[in-house]
Amino acid sequence: MDIVTRARVRNGISLRGTEFRRLATRSREVLLLAAVVGAGTGLAVAGFESIVTKGVEWVDRIPLWIAAIMPLVGLSIAAASLRWIGPSASPATADEYLLAFHDHDHHHDLTLRPLIARIIAGVATLGSGAPMGLEGPSLYMGSSFGDMIQRRLPRAFTPERRRLLLVAGAAAGVAAIFKAPATGAVFALEVPYQDDLARRMLLPALVASASGYLTFVAIHGTAALLTVKGTPPFTFKDLAAAAALGLIAGIGARVFAWMLRTAKHVAADTSVWVRVPAAGASLAGIFCLARLVSGENLTTGPGYATIAWAVDPTRGLWVIVAILVLRCIATSATVAGGGVGGLFIPLVVAGALAGRIVGGMANALDTTLFTIVGAAAFLGAGYRVPLAAVVFVAEATGRPGFIVPGLIAAVVAELIMGRSSVTAYQHAATDEELDTSRGRN
Repeated sequence: MDIVTRARVRNGISLRGTEFRRLATRSREVLLLAAVVGAGTGLAVAGFESIVTKGVEWVDRIPLWIAAIMPLVGLSIAAASLRWIGPSASPATADEYLLAFHDHDHHHDLTLRPLIARIIAGVATLGSGAPMGLEGPSLYMGSSFGDMIQRRLPRAFTPERRRLLLVAGAAAGVAAIFKAPATGAVFALEVPYQDDLARRMLLPALVASASGYLTFVAIHGTAALLTVKGTPPFTFKDLAAAAALGLIAGIGARVFAWMLRTAKHVAADTSVWVRVPAAGASLAGIFCLARLVSGENLTTGPGYATIAWAVDPTRGLWVIVAILVLRCIATSATVAGGGVGGLFIPLVVAGALAGRIVGGMANALDTTLFTIVGAAAFLGAGYRVPLAAVVFVAEATGRPGFIVPGLIAAVVAELIMGRSSVTAYQHAATDEELDTSRGRN
């Protein structure tokens, strides 16, 4: 090897070493920023959850006729907030994350005024007892924090890494509200694509999920989201029943997804002066029907109390079927009225009720297994996130033994779901996106 060749080799090694050090430094900076975004998101979600919970508890204590019309009041406040603070922001939360994720030209940045408008609208919608989840606004809050910070630090992020803090913030929001750090990371990575995962973003998502979760539980504690008593065993018969439940859940999720997509179109295409009163009247009527059928307020709030009610083996199956139908209609009416909230938990509740019905028909002595498996199947199919659904069930219940039947049901439901989804903004991963995620752009 001559002198010139040796010099070129030394220069190449030196250049690669410099690039490696810069990459390592930048990676440490990104992970630190992800931790900051996660902690900030966890703190914000804790405050959001406290306000909404107090609102729902107040609705449960007031006279029934006032509770019946409270969703109308909430939808009216939400509409005013979106129109005048937004300004003219849509009710979307998780869909906003997906739009920003797939926006390659920076035409859909997540900015401050729409964030404030949607959070106020979310508090009004959910705090009034409307049957949606807190995870949509939580995810949107975290992704907005990440997006705003990342846009202010353009030198720290190359074009192919511009979505890192967006995803990290979304993961932190889900991890915090569900007290499930692995679920947060997996959901944020899985939901943008129909049959794939976002790549080269796992580590920031995990760091943000962990910091968001730790911040949230430092305020609200670590109690499991879904209360499960005992550890019910399962047999090969139960696994076969899980597959059958997946089939039923897939069909049910397709119908529910169609209802929700139709409701979104109604919200976008109908005057606020029509859709808000119509949705409020519908929710009041559904509330009265649920009270007549069950004697309890089972179509208000996120639905955790509804799951606890349904698990009781003394409940009649026809009553559970009625509540399942009424809650699905109520959630769709809320979306059609422009309500701001998440669809993750409504899918979980619908799946839990469907699983309880199947368990009752199978004469299961312990209906908990079918209830939890149904939640995994319905959620996995509805959002096309089977992996996140199974992880959520394990984390939310603290019972990893549910994973195998939950996985079977989720896969079957996903196959039945086809290309349908509750959102129109999931993409099939293109070759260009896969090349970009691998750094070959």
